[in-house]
Amino acid sequence: MTRYIRDVMSSSTASIEPMTTVARAAQVMRDRDIGDVLVAYDCDLFGVLTDRDITVRAVAEARDPLVTPVGSLCTRPPVVTVAPDDTTDHAVELMRQHAVRRLPVVDRGGCPVGMVSLGDLATTEDPHSALADISRAAPNH
Repeated sequence: MTRYIRDVMSSSTASIEPMTTVARAAQVMRDRDIGDVLVAYDCDLFGVLTDRDITVRAVAEARDPLVTPVGSLCTRPPVVTVAPDDTTDHAVELMRQHAVRRLPVVDRGGCPVGMVSLGDLATTEDPHSALADISRAAPNH
């Protein structure tokens, strides 16, 4: 059965502007219990910032999170994206091809509308896998 991104994506993603500080981005991730944020100006996707980006590109390089803008750390274009009408098989192939665990979902105009993660896909494509079990588990704050 063909599944579509619109059926598995998270539409409750957070979006911040490129000049937002790393500290503020980390607070948004904590408050929303998410591991990534879209970096955008309105409908223009600038990049994606993950909790790993903060660790590797800010903390490990001793950059001050109170003044460092996320635009200097985030994964920049070309950001690999999918559309709500793309198939989950297509998303899996893109993740495999580009070695990424998350894909921003953009509408026909390029406006960010959500995010799909490897865990989202595992839950629907292989519901008995260990990754699906982990992805369904409640967070362990």
